[in-house]
Amino acid sequence: MAQLDTLDIIVLAALLIGTVAYFTKGTYWAVYGDPYGNSLANGNGAAKAGKSRNILEKLEEQDKNCVVFYGSQTGTAEDYASRLAKEGHSRFGLKTMVADLEDYEYENLDKFPDDKLAVFVLATYGEGEPTDNAVEFYEFFGSEDISFSEGGSIDDKPLGNLKYVTFGLGNNTYEHYNSMVRNVDKYLTRLGATRLGTAGEGDDGAGTMEEDFLAWKEPMWAAVAESMGLEEREAVYEAVFEIAEKPEMDAEEDQVYLGEPNKHHLEGSQKGPHNANNPFIAPIAESSELFTAKDRNCLHMEIDIAGSNLSYTTGDHIAIWPTNAGKEVDRILNILGLASKRNTVIAVKGLDPTAKVPFPSPTTYDAAVRYHIEICAPVSRQYVSTLAQFSPNEEIKAEMVKLGSDKDYFHEKVIDRNLNISQLLEILSDGKPWPSIPFSLIIEGLVKIQPRYYSISSSSVVQKDKISITAVVESVEKAGAPHIVKGVTTNYLLALKQKQHGDPDPDPHGLNYAITGPRNKYDGIHVPVHVRHSNFKLPTDPSRPVVMVGPGTGVAPFRAFVQERAFQAQAGQNVGKTILFFGCRKRDEDFLYRHEWEKYKEALGDKFVLHTAFSREGPKKVYVQHQLQEAAAEVNELLDQKAYFYVCGDAANMAREVNTLLGKLIAKHRNVSETKGEEIVKAMRASNQYQEDVWS
Repeated sequence: MAQLDTLDIIVLAALLIGTVAYFTKGTYWAVYGDPYGNSLANGNGAAKAGKSRNILEKLEEQDKNCVVFYGSQTGTAEDYASRLAKEGHSRFGLKTMVADLEDYEYENLDKFPDDKLAVFVLATYGEGEPTDNAVEFYEFFGSEDISFSEGGSIDDKPLGNLKYVTFGLGNNTYEHYNSMVRNVDKYLTRLGATRLGTAGEGDDGAGTMEEDFLAWKEPMWAAVAESMGLEEREAVYEAVFEIAEKPEMDAEEDQVYLGEPNKHHLEGSQKGPHNANNPFIAPIAESSELFTAKDRNCLHMEIDIAGSNLSYTTGDHIAIWPTNAGKEVDRILNILGLASKRNTVIAVKGLDPTAKVPFPSPTTYDAAVRYHIEICAPVSRQYVSTLAQFSPNEEIKAEMVKLGSDKDYFHEKVIDRNLNISQLLEILSDGKPWPSIPFSLIIEGLVKIQPRYYSISSSSVVQKDKISITAVVESVEKAGAPHIVKGVTTNYLLALKQKQHGDPDPDPHGLNYAITGPRNKYDGIHVPVHVRHSNFKLPTDPSRPVVMVGPGTGVAPFRAFVQERAFQAQAGQNVGKTILFFGCRKRDEDFLYRHEWEKYKEALGDKFVLHTAFSREGPKKVYVQHQLQEAAAEVNELLDQKAYFYVCGDAANMAREVNTLLGKLIAKHRNVSETKGEEIVKAMRASNQYQEDVWS
């Protein structure tokens, strides 16, 4: 027999590998795909696997003439996109579909038919960045050498046939307010596309997002109707989802989802990657109370991620997947007349092939509202208008119509009173059920529950397998409001902490969370999480000075930063000056990590300086801004040495004031104009020397 040469061996090896691959079907190198596994195979009719990325093919195949794309980080833009699609169909007869920007390619938009419409609902994330699902789209249209399927340059106006509509979701507390929608509008116009109506902008920072949206869409629809020759018709509710009750099924059957996010979790296994569709059920290693005040809570928790293949770097965020409070679950089931059916199995199916079911099915009414729907969200005036037709009587219907049509009245009766939708319905009907409201309309009208993101307060260098979080338990009360808004996630975490510390049946503020999770898989001391990576980072060179401003829980990432620098100093590294400005109400009530700073001071010596501001201890309120002003000379000197400057906390007030103040301090100590001081701060931002981790 002839001896095999190298080529023969390679060919035989390739054949062997191919044979193994065929018979094992990828068992040994499987990649996690569809977040629901096959759980929606009979639900939404549009499995992701093998789905075409050609939007023109999709429109043709589904006989659609309007596509509403969304770029969404927290679900709000997706909700607005769904509302626009539904309204376009019900009022004007458009054949609409909603599309995730990351699901399609855009090279063929130069062949977009002139009798169809594209709508772009785009949120701006952080400092002028696209949302995670819009990065590829944004980079494509922002490219200077953009190329479409039929060639041609920008000067050839390749999108001459494209009619489009845009609405942006932004926050005016950020420097690059609504830059995503502004830039995309500029790019599309440059390429020859025709915008119908104005480019809408909603402002979450001013709290006017919903009213901005409602004010924008009416003239927009008028422009669309005129351009496309559409006639408005009476809008009648048409369900997007079919809800089929399955009385023959038991809720405890293995194939029924009782809150599990996907098929792997249903089957009792956790497979990565763990992300916004697939959490890791992490054990809580430790938990403690940081405040000594009796009427306020601040939690410190250590989340164990060992063995999860999750990783983080200092400055990242952890996402906590919340569970709705039992009190609010009971309220909505009661008001819908579904309390006696809470454990009835339901199968949810999209009545349109492009409709996306927001949770796995079959499930139960209880599981759907407990684990998947944002039942405590602020109420939309448009949603109240839609619900009016299902009122229990004509008197209530008239009130609902008035609420839906009168902005000021709605603000007085709903927004100012902190009401969620079931609280509003309960008040209007004096607690009597609204059995006519289709459950499909609850799914359509309320957004999918979203993970909440918290700045990680530990260093990955010091503890790579444990993630620390620092969270104030939210409680928002307005004068005269019947309901105190209790943070959904932070009160859930408080219940978990109470359970870990021996309370067999924790009931924070009467909210009775189902802390054991679906089928007791969380056993009261686990929480679903994933990690979101951030650009909020220490300089790679530890000898660079850093200045940090973080009042309240804004100190969370700075605990991680100082923890890491103390570790580096103890390891013999040259660590630069590390200055922290921290503020709270009273040193004996809410001075977070008070004793830890002393420990870090021992490690860092005079390299670590802590400036404290206690706002309620003296005759005058003292904030971090005041302390920053007092230390202005030292801060300016460090910035001259290329120190990094960090701000974490409230965007609307503190962060904005610190930004303005820094420009003035630089101007004063460098003897330049305040305009020049502002320009220096802007340049610091552009070079990543000034970083923010802020929230509204």
